[in-house]
Amino acid sequence: MLHSGIDLHKRDLVIATVDSEGRAVRDARMSTSRSAVSAYFDSLPGPHRAVVESTATWYWLRDHLAAAGVDVRLGHSKYIKAISYAKVKTDRVDAATLAQLLRSDLMPEGHIMSPEHHEARDLLRARLRLVVQHVRARHVIEGLLAQYNVSALSALPPLVQMRTTMLAEQLTLFTQQIKRIEHELQPQLIPTADVQRLVWIPGVGKIVAFTLALEIDDIARFPTARDFVSYCRLVPGAGNSGGKTRHKRTKDGNRYLKLAFSHAAVRAMQYFPEIRAFYHSMARRKPKPVARALVAKELARIVYFVLKKKEPFNNTFKGKPLSRTKQPKWPRLASPPV
Repeated sequence: MLHSGIDLHKRDLVIATVDSEGRAVRDARMSTSRSAVSAYFDSLPGPHRAVVESTATWYWLRDHLAAAGVDVRLGHSKYIKAISYAKVKTDRVDAATLAQLLRSDLMPEGHIMSPEHHEARDLLRARLRLVVQHVRARHVIEGLLAQYNVSALSALPPLVQMRTTMLAEQLTLFTQQIKRIEHELQPQLIPTADVQRLVWIPGVGKIVAFTLALEIDDIARFPTARDFVSYCRLVPGAGNSGGKTRHKRTKDGNRYLKLAFSHAAVRAMQYFPEIRAFYHSMARRKPKPVARALVAKELARIVYFVLKKKEPFNNTFKGKPLSRTKQPKWPRLASPPV
């Protein structure tokens, strides 16, 4: 078995290969072309594993090597740095270190998403960026009206009117593009079994269900509900030292899932009295943001078990039946897939 570490950059990459005993077999720097990568791996026949650090440009390399029969792993950037920090750091040293970590089964791996979900997930993330730009442009218009203390755009000075006109045009464009993305994803995602299970959960609408299904990818990769809730950034980090425990904020995990569950929590509190009562009971003892996070955490637990067991939502929250049930209409299909 050969083990290769790949230090990938935008224009070139370095590959270092070792055998099962850790002896160097070959290393090379080459351009990021599929033909050059194929020629390197073709020159080393036999079973082969490779690892590439998670960067913005790893998609094509993973797909190309997987098609050639290479067992490709994705290295977790943060934890690789914690393990392999070295005084001398070059591309060749990085590639050789990755190869040795892979050979020793010490490679902290990141999750490689199912290839059929890559494009849809990235498109949904692009939609979120459009939403952010839309909100930002709207706030700028509102700020200009407040700055000149007027209620109509026509009352603004001529040059400011031109600026607000341009912002209004951007708002129209952003809205059209957001709707276009939604219409493109709907026929692919609405009929899927996981989405149809998710849209029955309180606070989970069409877009939140899309986000959950695509960002989770495969619920089986989380052994327990605690692992899933932690990945969703819904519990604080902890530092234990000298017999003391300190909770802290952490950016480890998936920020898109945190955003989705935070939005679902607000909607669930708005429409379901039992969830709203739970929030108020928590808010009497804890800060409001913490109380909202506890609602989001419980929704995440519900999502975990619904997807894990592949069963419909049982219409309960914290063991109590909900007095309200979602109506069986689109996007909830009359005959959801099994």
